[in-house]
Amino acid sequence: MPNQRVLDQSCFLAKTVEKLLACMMLPPNLNALRMFDAAARHLNFRLASEELNLTQGAVAQQVRNLEESLRVKLFSRLARGLSLTDAGATYHVEVRKALDIIDIATADLHPAPRAVTLSLPPSLAAKWLVPRLTAFTDACPDITLRTHASAEVSDLRRDGIDLAIRQGPIPKDPGMVIRRLADLNLIAVASPAYLAPHSRPQHLPDFSAHKLIEDSHAHWRALMSANSLPNPASLLSFNQTALAIDAATNGQGITIAPKLLVQEALETGLLETVWTPPASFEAFHILHPKSRHPARDQVIDWLLQNVS
Repeated sequence: MPNQRVLDQSCFLAKTVEKLLACMMLPPNLNALRMFDAAARHLNFRLASEELNLTQGAVAQQVRNLEESLRVKLFSRLARGLSLTDAGATYHVEVRKALDIIDIATADLHPAPRAVTLSLPPSLAAKWLVPRLTAFTDACPDITLRTHASAEVSDLRRDGIDLAIRQGPIPKDPGMVIRRLADLNLIAVASPAYLAPHSRPQHLPDFSAHKLIEDSHAHWRALMSANSLPNPASLLSFNQTALAIDAATNGQGITIAPKLLVQEALETGLLETVWTPPASFEAFHILHPKSRHPARDQVIDWLLQNVS
Protein backbone atom coordinates (compact mmCIF):
# COMPACT_ATOMS: atom_id res chain seq x y z
CA MET A 1 0.00 0.00 0.00
CA PRO A 2 1.25 3.51 -0.71
CA ASN A 3 2.82 5.28 2.19
CA GLN A 4 0.27 7.60 3.85
CA ARG A 5 2.82 10.38 3.97
CA VAL A 6 3.37 10.13 0.22
CA LEU A 7 -0.39 10.26 -0.36
CA ASP A 8 -0.74 13.36 1.82
CA GLN A 9 2.08 15.09 -0.04
CA SER A 10 0.51 14.21 -3.39
CA CYS A 11 -2.84 15.64 -2.32
CA PHE A 12 -1.17 18.81 -1.07
CA LEU A 13 0.73 19.19 -4.34
CA ALA A 14 -2.43 18.64 -6.41
CA LYS A 15 -4.33 21.29 -4.45
CA THR A 16 -1.43 23.73 -4.80
CA VAL A 17 -1.32 23.26 -8.58
CA GLU A 18 -5.08 23.68 -8.74
CA LYS A 19 -4.85 26.99 -6.89
CA LEU A 20 -2.03 28.19 -9.14
CA LEU A 21 -4.01 27.34 -12.26
CA ALA A 22 -7.02 29.18 -10.88
CA CYS A 23 -4.87 32.24 -10.33
CA MET A 24 -3.45 32.19 -13.85
CA MET A 25 -5.18 34.84 -15.97
CA LEU A 26 -6.45 33.59 -19.33
CA PRO A 27 -6.23 35.97 -22.32
CA PRO A 28 -9.40 38.09 -22.63
CA ASN A 29 -12.02 37.00 -25.15
CA LEU A 30 -11.73 39.04 -28.38
CA ASN A 31 -15.49 39.63 -28.55
CA ALA A 32 -15.43 40.94 -24.99
CA LEU A 33 -12.62 43.33 -25.93
CA ARG A 34 -14.63 44.63 -28.89
CA MET A 35 -17.62 45.22 -26.60
CA PHE A 36 -15.38 46.98 -24.08
CA ASP A 37 -13.96 49.15 -26.89
CA ALA A 38 -17.43 50.15 -28.11
CA ALA A 39 -18.60 50.91 -24.57
CA ALA A 40 -15.44 52.95 -23.92
CA ARG A 41 -15.94 55.02 -27.07
CA HIS A 42 -19.63 55.70 -26.47
CA LEU A 43 -19.56 55.65 -22.65
CA ASN A 44 -22.98 54.08 -22.95
CA PHE A 45 -23.96 50.40 -23.12
CA ARG A 46 -27.05 51.12 -25.24
CA LEU A 47 -25.11 52.96 -27.94
CA ALA A 48 -22.39 50.30 -27.87
CA SER A 49 -25.01 47.57 -28.32
CA GLU A 50 -26.56 49.42 -31.29
CA GLU A 51 -23.17 49.67 -32.98
CA LEU A 52 -22.51 45.96 -32.49
CA ASN A 53 -26.09 44.83 -33.23
CA LEU A 54 -26.32 43.12 -29.84
CA THR A 55 -28.59 43.52 -26.85
CA GLN A 56 -27.64 46.04 -24.20
CA GLY A 57 -27.68 43.29 -21.57
CA ALA A 58 -25.24 41.14 -23.55
CA VAL A 59 -22.73 43.98 -23.84
CA ALA A 60 -23.03 44.92 -20.16
CA GLN A 61 -22.60 41.28 -19.09
CA GLN A 62 -19.53 40.74 -21.26
CA VAL A 63 -17.93 43.88 -19.85
CA ARG A 64 -18.67 42.71 -16.30
CA ASN A 65 -17.14 39.31 -17.12
CA LEU A 66 -14.07 41.05 -18.51
CA GLU A 67 -13.69 43.12 -15.35
CA GLU A 68 -13.98 39.99 -13.23
CA SER A 69 -11.42 38.07 -15.28
CA LEU A 70 -8.98 41.00 -15.18
CA ARG A 71 -9.78 41.73 -11.52
CA VAL A 72 -9.89 45.42 -12.44
CA LYS A 73 -12.78 47.88 -12.48
CA LEU A 74 -12.82 49.42 -15.98
CA PHE A 75 -15.94 51.61 -15.71
CA SER A 76 -17.74 53.65 -13.12
CA ARG A 77 -21.49 53.15 -13.58
CA LEU A 78 -23.25 56.52 -13.47
CA ALA A 79 -26.93 57.48 -13.41
CA ARG A 80 -26.65 58.39 -17.09
CA GLY A 81 -24.02 56.39 -18.89
CA LEU A 82 -20.51 55.39 -17.93
CA SER A 83 -17.11 56.86 -17.20
CA LEU A 84 -13.78 55.11 -17.59
CA THR A 85 -11.68 54.57 -14.51
CA ASP A 86 -8.00 55.49 -14.76
CA ALA A 87 -7.17 51.83 -15.31
CA GLY A 88 -9.97 51.52 -17.87
CA ALA A 89 -8.79 54.56 -19.83
CA THR A 90 -5.22 53.28 -19.95
CA TYR A 91 -6.38 49.81 -20.93
CA HIS A 92 -8.65 51.17 -23.67
CA VAL A 93 -5.80 52.99 -25.41
CA GLU A 94 -3.86 49.73 -25.74
CA VAL A 95 -6.94 47.65 -26.63
CA ARG A 96 -7.82 50.11 -29.40
CA LYS A 97 -4.28 49.82 -30.80
CA ALA A 98 -4.51 46.02 -30.72
CA LEU A 99 -7.90 45.98 -32.45
CA ASP A 100 -6.60 48.34 -35.13
CA ILE A 101 -3.69 45.96 -35.79
CA ILE A 102 -6.12 43.04 -36.09
CA ASP A 103 -8.45 44.99 -38.41
CA ILE A 104 -5.59 46.11 -40.65
CA ALA A 105 -4.14 42.58 -40.81
CA THR A 106 -7.57 41.21 -41.73
CA ALA A 107 -8.11 43.86 -44.40
CA ASP A 108 -4.71 43.05 -45.91
CA LEU A 109 -5.91 39.50 -46.61
CA HIS A 110 -8.22 40.87 -49.31
CA PRO A 111 -7.77 43.38 -52.14
CA ALA A 112 -8.18 46.96 -51.00
CA PRO A 113 -11.67 48.32 -51.78
CA ARG A 114 -11.81 50.85 -54.61
CA ALA A 115 -15.23 52.16 -53.63
CA VAL A 116 -15.56 54.98 -51.10
CA THR A 117 -18.76 56.12 -49.39
CA LEU A 118 -18.55 59.84 -48.60
CA SER A 119 -21.09 61.46 -46.28
CA LEU A 120 -21.35 65.25 -46.42
CA PRO A 121 -23.94 68.00 -45.79
CA PRO A 122 -26.54 68.26 -48.59
CA SER A 123 -25.62 71.86 -49.44
CA LEU A 124 -21.91 71.08 -49.64
CA ALA A 125 -22.74 68.16 -51.93
CA ALA A 126 -24.94 70.28 -54.20
CA LYS A 127 -22.90 73.49 -54.35
CA TRP A 128 -19.33 72.22 -54.12
CA LEU A 129 -18.95 68.50 -54.82
CA VAL A 130 -21.38 67.92 -57.71
CA PRO A 131 -19.81 70.61 -59.96
CA ARG A 132 -16.42 68.94 -59.38
CA LEU A 133 -17.34 65.30 -59.91
CA THR A 134 -15.94 65.29 -63.45
CA ALA A 135 -12.63 66.58 -62.12
CA PHE A 136 -12.69 63.88 -59.44
CA THR A 137 -13.32 61.13 -62.00
CA ASP A 138 -10.43 62.43 -64.10
CA ALA A 139 -8.10 62.47 -61.07
CA CYS A 140 -9.26 59.14 -59.57
CA PRO A 141 -10.68 57.07 -62.45
CA ASP A 142 -10.41 53.76 -60.58
CA ILE A 143 -12.43 54.88 -57.53
CA THR A 144 -16.21 54.60 -57.30
CA LEU A 145 -17.43 57.49 -55.14
CA ARG A 146 -20.76 56.94 -53.40
CA THR A 147 -22.21 60.05 -51.79
CA HIS A 148 -24.52 60.15 -48.77
CA ALA A 149 -26.05 63.58 -48.14
CA SER A 150 -26.40 64.11 -44.39
CA ALA A 151 -25.38 66.66 -41.78
CA GLU A 152 -25.81 64.32 -38.81
CA VAL A 153 -22.79 63.21 -36.79
CA SER A 154 -23.68 59.53 -36.88
CA ASP A 155 -21.75 56.34 -36.19
CA LEU A 156 -19.73 55.95 -39.37
CA ARG A 157 -18.84 52.29 -38.76
CA ARG A 158 -22.45 51.30 -38.11
CA ASP A 159 -23.70 53.19 -41.18
CA GLY A 160 -21.00 51.88 -43.53
CA ILE A 161 -19.51 55.35 -44.12
CA ASP A 162 -15.83 55.41 -45.09
CA LEU A 163 -15.39 59.18 -44.90
CA ALA A 164 -17.46 62.15 -43.73
CA ILE A 165 -17.33 65.93 -43.93
CA ARG A 166 -19.10 67.84 -41.20
CA GLN A 167 -19.55 71.51 -40.33
CA GLY A 168 -18.91 72.85 -36.84
CA PRO A 169 -17.59 71.15 -33.70
CA ILE A 170 -17.04 67.39 -33.87
CA PRO A 171 -17.38 65.10 -30.81
CA LYS A 172 -14.06 63.47 -29.91
CA ASP A 173 -13.82 59.75 -30.63
CA PRO A 174 -10.59 57.81 -30.01
CA GLY A 175 -11.52 55.49 -32.87
CA MET A 176 -11.76 58.36 -35.38
CA VAL A 177 -9.29 60.55 -37.25
CA ILE A 178 -10.45 64.20 -37.46
CA ARG A 179 -8.81 66.71 -39.81
CA ARG A 180 -9.63 70.33 -40.63
CA LEU A 181 -10.72 70.61 -44.26
CA ALA A 182 -11.44 74.34 -44.61
CA ASP A 183 -12.41 77.38 -42.56
CA LEU A 184 -16.07 78.35 -42.72
CA ASN A 185 -15.29 81.88 -44.06
CA LEU A 186 -18.84 83.25 -43.89
CA ILE A 187 -19.74 86.08 -46.28
CA ALA A 188 -22.93 88.00 -47.09
CA VAL A 189 -23.86 87.73 -50.77
CA ALA A 190 -26.59 88.95 -53.11
CA SER A 191 -27.28 89.01 -56.83
CA PRO A 192 -26.42 92.06 -58.97
CA ALA A 193 -30.13 92.29 -59.84
CA TYR A 194 -31.03 92.71 -56.16
CA LEU A 195 -28.22 95.17 -55.41
CA ALA A 196 -28.84 97.43 -58.41
CA PRO A 197 -31.91 99.28 -57.04
CA HIS A 198 -30.78 99.14 -53.40
CA SER A 199 -28.11 101.04 -51.48
CA ARG A 200 -25.26 98.70 -50.61
CA PRO A 201 -25.09 98.14 -46.82
CA GLN A 202 -21.78 98.99 -45.14
CA HIS A 203 -22.42 98.02 -41.52
CA LEU A 204 -24.56 95.44 -39.74
CA PRO A 205 -27.38 97.88 -38.76
CA ASP A 206 -27.75 98.81 -42.45
CA PHE A 207 -29.04 95.33 -43.25
CA SER A 208 -32.26 95.96 -41.32
CA ALA A 209 -33.55 97.85 -44.35
CA HIS A 210 -32.95 94.88 -46.66
CA LYS A 211 -34.62 91.59 -47.44
CA LEU A 212 -32.54 88.96 -45.70
CA ILE A 213 -32.33 85.22 -46.29
CA GLU A 214 -31.03 82.63 -43.85
CA ASP A 215 -30.69 78.86 -43.45
CA SER A 216 -31.06 76.66 -40.38
CA HIS A 217 -27.85 78.11 -38.90
CA ALA A 218 -29.74 81.43 -38.40
CA HIS A 219 -26.66 83.61 -38.94
CA TRP A 220 -28.62 86.87 -39.32
CA ARG A 221 -30.58 86.46 -36.10
CA ALA A 222 -27.45 85.42 -34.22
CA LEU A 223 -25.55 88.48 -35.45
CA MET A 224 -28.41 90.86 -34.64
CA SER A 225 -28.82 89.38 -31.17
CA ALA A 226 -25.08 89.51 -30.44
CA ASN A 227 -25.05 93.21 -31.35
CA SER A 228 -28.27 94.11 -29.48
CA LEU A 229 -30.13 94.80 -32.72
CA PRO A 230 -33.76 93.85 -33.40
CA ASN A 231 -34.51 90.84 -35.57
CA PRO A 232 -34.75 91.65 -39.29
CA ALA A 233 -38.18 92.88 -40.39
CA SER A 234 -38.01 90.94 -43.65
CA LEU A 235 -36.51 87.47 -43.24
CA LEU A 236 -36.89 84.50 -45.57
CA SER A 237 -35.86 81.20 -43.93
CA PHE A 238 -34.85 77.83 -45.41
CA ASN A 239 -33.70 74.61 -43.79
CA GLN A 240 -30.84 74.14 -46.29
CA THR A 241 -27.98 76.50 -47.13
CA ALA A 242 -28.24 75.58 -50.82
CA LEU A 243 -31.85 76.81 -50.92
CA ALA A 244 -30.89 80.10 -49.27
CA ILE A 245 -28.10 80.54 -51.85
CA ASP A 246 -30.53 79.79 -54.70
CA ALA A 247 -32.96 82.38 -53.35
CA ALA A 248 -30.19 84.99 -53.21
CA THR A 249 -29.07 84.08 -56.74
CA ASN A 250 -32.64 84.69 -57.92
CA GLY A 251 -32.71 88.19 -56.43
CA GLN A 252 -34.75 87.46 -53.31
CA GLY A 253 -32.37 89.22 -50.91
CA ILE A 254 -29.04 88.90 -49.08
CA THR A 255 -27.86 85.68 -47.44
CA ILE A 256 -24.87 84.59 -45.38
CA ALA A 257 -23.09 81.44 -46.52
CA PRO A 258 -19.68 79.75 -46.38
CA LYS A 259 -17.49 81.10 -49.17
CA LEU A 260 -16.78 77.51 -50.23
CA LEU A 261 -20.43 77.12 -51.26
CA VAL A 262 -20.74 80.36 -53.24
CA GLN A 263 -17.29 80.48 -54.84
CA GLU A 264 -18.50 79.47 -58.31
CA ALA A 265 -21.44 81.89 -58.19
CA LEU A 266 -19.03 84.70 -57.26
CA GLU A 267 -16.62 83.78 -60.07
CA THR A 268 -19.40 83.69 -62.68
CA GLY A 269 -20.99 86.93 -61.46
CA LEU A 270 -24.25 85.37 -60.31
CA LEU A 271 -23.55 86.67 -56.79
CA GLU A 272 -21.52 89.53 -55.34
CA THR A 273 -19.89 89.86 -51.93
CA VAL A 274 -21.79 92.46 -49.92
CA TRP A 275 -20.17 92.22 -46.50
CA THR A 276 -17.91 90.00 -44.41
CA PRO A 277 -19.18 89.15 -40.90
CA PRO A 278 -16.75 88.88 -37.96
CA ALA A 279 -14.46 85.86 -38.30
CA SER A 280 -15.89 82.53 -37.18
CA PHE A 281 -13.71 79.81 -35.72
CA GLU A 282 -15.99 77.12 -37.16
CA ALA A 283 -14.77 74.92 -39.99
CA PHE A 284 -15.53 71.96 -42.19
CA HIS A 285 -13.85 68.81 -40.86
CA ILE A 286 -12.98 65.46 -42.40
CA LEU A 287 -13.49 62.43 -40.16
CA HIS A 288 -13.00 58.73 -40.76
CA PRO A 289 -12.35 55.51 -38.83
CA LYS A 290 -8.79 54.56 -37.92
CA SER A 291 -8.33 51.83 -40.48
CA ARG A 292 -6.28 51.16 -43.58
CA HIS A 293 -8.15 52.21 -46.73
CA PRO A 294 -5.93 53.43 -49.60
CA ALA A 295 -8.85 54.50 -51.81
CA ARG A 296 -10.34 56.59 -49.00
CA ASP A 297 -6.96 58.23 -48.38
CA GLN A 298 -6.76 59.08 -52.08
CA VAL A 299 -10.16 60.79 -51.87
CA ILE A 300 -8.98 62.77 -48.84
CA ASP A 301 -5.90 63.96 -50.74
CA TRP A 302 -8.13 65.07 -53.62
CA LEU A 303 -10.47 66.95 -51.26
CA LEU A 304 -7.62 68.80 -49.54
CA GLN A 305 -6.06 69.79 -52.86
CA ASN A 306 -9.30 71.02 -54.41
CA VAL A 307 -10.65 72.89 -51.41
CA SER A 308 -7.52 75.03 -51.32
